[in-house]
Amino acid sequence: MAHAHTHTHHQVHGHAHDHVHSHDPAAPHPAQAASWSILRMTVAARLAAALAICAALWAFVLLAMR
Repeated sequence: MAHAHTHTHHQVHGHAHDHVHSHDPAAPHPAQAASWSILRMTVAARLAAALAICAALWAFVLLAMR
C-alpha cells in the first residue's frame, strides 16, 4: 500500500555576510605559531621526506599498473 508523502521545506539560504577584512599594509597579521613547518626541517630531513613521498607514489603507480 503506497502512502502519499508530501512536505515542503522553506529554507532561506541568503545570509548577509558584511564582514570586511581590511588592515593597514604597514600592520600585517600577527605571526601564528606553527606546530610543524617544512622550512624548519634540515636539508637531510627534507631530502628523506621527498624520497619517502616519491617511493610511496611510485609504489602506488606500480600497484595500479598490476
